[in-house]
Amino acid sequence: MVRTGKASRRGRPRDAELPRRRREEILERAALRFAEHGYAATDVQHLADDLGIGKGTVYRYFPSKRALFLAATDRGMRLLHERVEEGSAGARDPLEQVRYAIRAYLSFFDSHPEYAELLIQERAAFRDRKVPTYFAHHEARIGKWQRLMQGLIAAGRVRAMPVERILSVASDLLYGTMLANHFTGRRASFEEQAESLLDVMFHGILVGRERARRGRRA
Repeated sequence: MVRTGKASRRGRPRDAELPRRRREEILERAALRFAEHGYAATDVQHLADDLGIGKGTVYRYFPSKRALFLAATDRGMRLLHERVEEGSAGARDPLEQVRYAIRAYLSFFDSHPEYAELLIQERAAFRDRKVPTYFAHHEARIGKWQRLMQGLIAAGRVRAMPVERILSVASDLLYGTMLANHFTGRRASFEEQAESLLDVMFHGILVGRERARRGRRA
C-alpha cells in the first residue's frame, strides 16, 4: 500500500515537562557541587558528568557559570520561602503562624546546609550585586508579615511599636542563627532553637515588675 502525504511520526509523545525537570536537576546538583568545591573551583564539565549529560546541555539552560550559580542560589531561596509558606499555612492564629514559620526556616537550612554556603559564597564572589539574593527574596515577601504584625498590634496582642523594628530584629535573629549554625555547627536541634528564639521574642528577658520599673524610669 502506498501512503500519500506526510508520514505520521510514531513514538513517545513529547514530554512538555522535561525542560523544567532538567533545569531543576541541574540546579539541585549545582548547588551541592558549588557548596562542596566553591565557586571558583567548580568545573561545569564535572557537573555535567555528575548528571550524565553533555556540558553543552548545561550551557543551553544557563549561559555561564555565574548565571548557573546565581540561579542555583535563587532556587534555594525560592524553596526556602515555599517551606516557610507551607509550614505556616495550617495555623489560623497569627502568632502560631510566626511560630511555624520560624520552625520551617530553621528546618530548611538544617536539611539543606548547601544553601547557607551558597549565600556566603555569593557575598564573597559577587560583590557587584547591589542586593544579594537572600535579601531580594526577603524584601519581595515581607509584605505578608508586615500585615500580620499590624493586625496583631491593632488587636492589642503585640506592643505598639514600628512594625519594621519587629521584623528587622526577628529577621536578624533568624539570619544570624542560620549563619552561626553553618560556621560553628549546630549544638541544639532546630526545634529547640526555634523555641528558644520564640521564648525571647514573645516573652522578653525581664520579669513583669522589672519591665514596669524601667517603664516608670523612662
